[in-house]
Amino acid sequence: MNQINAKNYSVNFEENGFNGLDIIIKKKLYSSIFVLVDSNTNKECIPVFEKKISTSFDFKVIEIEHGEENKTIRSCEKVWATLSDFGGDRKSLLINLGGGVITDIGGFIASTFKRGIDFINIPTTLLSMVDASIGGKTGIDFGNLKNQIGVINDPKLVIIDLLFLKSLPIKELKSGYSEMLKHGLISDKKYWSGISTLLMEKKIPGINEIFNSIKIKNEIVLDDPYEKHKRKVLNFGHTIGHAIESFFMDSKTHNNLTHGESIAIGMIIEAHISFNLCKLDISEAKEIKEVFNSIFNIVKISESEFNQILSLLKFDKKNSHGKTNFVLLKKIGSPVIDVQVPDKKIKEGFEFYLS
Repeated sequence: MNQINAKNYSVNFEENGFNGLDIIIKKKLYSSIFVLVDSNTNKECIPVFEKKISTSFDFKVIEIEHGEENKTIRSCEKVWATLSDFGGDRKSLLINLGGGVITDIGGFIASTFKRGIDFINIPTTLLSMVDASIGGKTGIDFGNLKNQIGVINDPKLVIIDLLFLKSLPIKELKSGYSEMLKHGLISDKKYWSGISTLLMEKKIPGINEIFNSIKIKNEIVLDDPYEKHKRKVLNFGHTIGHAIESFFMDSKTHNNLTHGESIAIGMIIEAHISFNLCKLDISEAKEIKEVFNSIFNIVKISESEFNQILSLLKFDKKNSHGKTNFVLLKKIGSPVIDVQVPDKKIKEGFEFYLS
């Protein structure tokens, strides 16, 4: 259990990951190496990274500010300028050391600088390990709208090392739980049952659970790397969840929600819609609600805010021909893609979440 093979790269675990990094650096003879961090991972993760690398090599650290609000074209411009100032060229390597914001924006920066340089992802949050580690999606936000600009481009390597999780706040750890649970909901009821029981008992997932979560996503992406069909199932909970996340990010009266909190709400709402439109058993919808509410506090959303959130659905990336397409469930482990949902059923889903 030390490697998962994606189409053009591998996800390597623990020491096998840093051995892989050593091999790539020796083989490729990069002209320069840069490590992209945020203000948190520069402090918490660079010391771990320096201890882990088995071969000493020179690298320059580039820091951006922490947080989703900094996943912007302006941050890209600053990093592109820094790469240029330090003599970066087409034979340079960018190592992205951080959470999902860093791996998303870092992959996009590398894919566009000099029309593309190599990059390696070292995710340091649970969410980025089980989500951003597989699939090659890179990108930035546009205004308050998530991931509107980007490309699909694979890293040369992904390194998963649980040592980075030791400094992670519990709120960020919980954010990763949502994606792990989603992987069970869309593909494997047994995995869902195991991980939900573990989390409801307030236990922390270990290497086995993380490995299996990444494996589930990898199998889906291998079948559909460019999200033309099957890969869409990974968006369960994200149609509503991204709209909620964007609404709270732009709100003057609410605190921001983590990605995990947002899609947890989305999955509860979309479970109820699944009951209405896809014959998901109501007991399974209630089970989904119970599991997520055992992890996250219920977020107050007023009826007047429903319409503001609904208005953001028109920006969803899965939309086609002016229609918003949802991923729903026939049963736990059995998703349905490209379902169009009346606003009335979405509002009923909100009421189910808040009840």
